[in-house]
Amino acid sequence: MAVSYNGLWKLLIDKNMKKMDLVENENIGISSSTLAKMSRGETVSMSILEKICMELDCDFGDIISIDRNMNTER
Repeated sequence: MAVSYNGLWKLLIDKNMKKMDLVENENIGISSSTLAKMSRGETVSMSILEKICMELDCDFGDIISIDRNMNTER
């Protein structure tokens, strides 16, 4: 299983934002390496997801989901 951030990417489009806005926003301030992890469908900390949800006024389920069809190497 892998994490899918498709909800987040769609939400960013709806809000006319780009992925790099998550890095550049002072209230979120995630690192570019964290953004890269998210782009690859890897897990990130709940505190990062909380910051994103607070800034974008959404809930966890709006930005992440589990993709059971994706294979991960662990």
